[in-house]
Amino acid sequence: MLVKDVMTKNVITIDSNQTILDAYKMYRDNKVGSLVVTDSERCIGIVTERDLIEKAIDKDLKTTLVKDIMTSNIRTISPSDNLDTASDVMEKYNIKKLPVLYNDNITGIITINDIVHTKPEMTKRYIETWIKTRWK
Repeated sequence: MLVKDVMTKNVITIDSNQTILDAYKMYRDNKVGSLVVTDSERCIGIVTERDLIEKAIDKDLKTTLVKDIMTSNIRTISPSDNLDTASDVMEKYNIKKLPVLYNDNITGIITINDIVHTKPEMTKRYIETWIKTRWK
């Protein structure tokens, strides 16, 4: 099965020059787990709930920009890659979300939950990779 078969196609993006208050509002209004950060519609980063909790806690919500708290060294994947490849990338880099790019355009996002829901046999791998390591 391919990434394009299970990815979320309606990706919520935020411009890197918007404020973290804008990001909080987008989370509230869209009920998503991450926002893909763009600059001139080019994917340059991602802001997760964890970023907003850990990096924005002591920042001014109205003046601090998304680009100041985003994760910029992100991994991406192609819609034509298979789910095992996506899972391998997530495991290797200890991440749970991958923006899906085709010709440098954002076409979707895939999460570890998308993979596990599609391939229940990967649940054990998910547990060993994500949960077990947190309890050491």
